[in-house]
Amino acid sequence: QVQLVESGGGSVQAGGSLRLSCVASGHTYSSHCMGWFRQAPGKGREGVATIDSSGHTTYADSVKGRFTISQDNAKNTLYLQMNSLEPEDTAMYYCAAEYRTYCSGGFNPWVPESFGYWGQGTQVTVSS
Repeated sequence: QVQLVESGGGSVQAGGSLRLSCVASGHTYSSHCMGWFRQAPGKGREGVATIDSSGHTTYADSVKGRFTISQDNAKNTLYLQMNSLEPEDTAMYYCAAEYRTYCSGGFNPWVPESFGYWGQGTQVTVSS
C-alpha cells in the first residue's frame, strides 16, 4: 500500500504564494506519474499539474506561469509551488499517484479516475 500525505495549505491574500508538499510512504515505486488536483465547493475535481519519473511536467492552462510542480525522489516528496494566487484558486488540493513510467501512452492524467492513490487533501483559501 501507498500513503500520501499533503501539507502546506493555508489562507493567503491574492497575489501571495504557498508551497504544498506531498510525502509518499509505503510500497512506492521509482516509476510513477504524480499529479495535483483541486476541488472547489460544488465543483468537480480538476487536474492542476502532473509530473512523471523523468521529470516531464504538464499544467492546466489556468495555472501555467504561476504554479510549478516538482519532486524530490530521494525524499519521496512532491511539491506544488503556487505564486500569484487568485481567489479562483481557492480549493481543497490533493496529490495523486499512479505507478507507471510516464503520464502518457494511453494514460490520461487529467482524469481523477486514472490515479489509484490519493492523499487526504490540504485546504488553500485565497482572499481578495
